[in-house]
Amino acid sequence: MNTHIAVTPLRKEFMKVRVGIPALYIVLSGLALVQLLPLIWLLFFSLKSNQEVFNLPPFSLPTHPHWENYAKAWTDANIGRYFLNSVWITAVSVMFTVLLASFSAYAITRMKWRLNSLVLGLFMVGMMIPVHSTLIPLFNLFSNIGLKDHPLSVVLSYIAFNLPITLMILLGAYQVLPREVEEAAVMDGCTVPRMFFQIILPMTSSAISTTMIINMIYNWNEFIFVNTFISSDNLKTLTVGVQNFVGQYTTDWGAIGATLMISILPILLIFFILSNRIMEGMTAGAVKG
Repeated sequence: MNTHIAVTPLRKEFMKVRVGIPALYIVLSGLALVQLLPLIWLLFFSLKSNQEVFNLPPFSLPTHPHWENYAKAWTDANIGRYFLNSVWITAVSVMFTVLLASFSAYAITRMKWRLNSLVLGLFMVGMMIPVHSTLIPLFNLFSNIGLKDHPLSVVLSYIAFNLPITLMILLGAYQVLPREVEEAAVMDGCTVPRMFFQIILPMTSSAISTTMIINMIYNWNEFIFVNTFISSDNLKTLTVGVQNFVGQYTTDWGAIGATLMISILPILLIFFILSNRIMEGMTAGAVKG
């Protein structure tokens, strides 16, 4: 009798698990499909002519796919040049942002010095400053020091505004690193720079991958800094170059869609390559011990 009473609740729990897990997968699959709908719509949009964009339903296939929209975007509107500008500006900004944030996180979490808390507080204050409130002061600053219409003005702005969030993510990863590893390295005669680059950085690779993805997405899609500080056409990035297809009297919507698809693909590719490390980096430091 007691066995029957004990088994029945367990069987009910087992049935809940059997029903609940498939239902959860169905719900998550539906949500994933909803997230993909804008990308599918953009793909169809990029293959349509101006007439089809306005006359056909949004998710309808084009009557005749206009692949020439991609060729037009790459050649006629100088998108190839904008693409290369986006690549190197994003790469340089991400590299220096992650490297400087790693230096700062290591100094704040692994070293003892008097202004530790003050420096950390200043970094966190940076997260509360609205980007748009700094445009005029930054524009005046770059004009005075000769960096107006120079890609370095964009790179420096990206580094400054991405450092706080990058540092905040890396702090959790650095706080849980075992100090025994550093002590053993010091006992073997390892210097601090060598220990940082050969031991600490590889141990925080998951968190670094996460910060790289976050920085890449922001820098790649950023518009306001490039549009404000850069005026030369050969220095613009993809997000600003899209405006080339918007004319006073006509707009080439298919070419705009092709440009947007070209701008999305690199980020999607990098995201899939580093996806295995992203969740590891986001949860780094969540559990101690």
